[in-house]
Amino acid sequence: MSPDYFEFYGLPESFQPDAPALKSRYYALSREYHPDFHATASPERQQEILQLATLNTNAYRTLSNPDQRMAYILSRHGLLEEGKQEMPADFLMEVMDLNEQLMELEFEPDPTIVQRVEQETQALTETLDAGIAPVLAGYEGLPADVRPQALEQIRTYYLKKRYLLRIHESLAKFATRS
Repeated sequence: MSPDYFEFYGLPESFQPDAPALKSRYYALSREYHPDFHATASPERQQEILQLATLNTNAYRTLSNPDQRMAYILSRHGLLEEGKQEMPADFLMEVMDLNEQLMELEFEPDPTIVQRVEQETQALTETLDAGIAPVLAGYEGLPADVRPQALEQIRTYYLKKRYLLRIHESLAKFATRS
């Protein structure tokens, strides 16, 4: 299992951690584990310091990025394993419709269709973001027995967002062609 970055920083698991506290812990540990300050230590201690410095960098990189943080938390709870990626049928139908429109654009470029798909994708993204915002904000305060339900909602949001990101990327390719 991957290291517990929240425990490493002494912070509670949260989808919206205290950004100043996170940055403060990162900088404090960066100073504490900087290899230059341990140049006279034994080779074993120097190796340990190097590992701690790497852990610190990886922890900060992951926890300071909302998408990476979400994937990290979901992975730690075993919710991003292969084969557990089922999606609601209604959402898949919407995405399939958008993908079909994108495929049509391959053969017949049409700025009007590109704009319509962009608007539909943006509306879906905004609806998803608005729906999950209270769950993300309140996760840290949830009792342990309720957290699994919240994590399932967040997992579904995360997977839907990845689908929509792929559509956004496809749209960006069409934009560069025009």
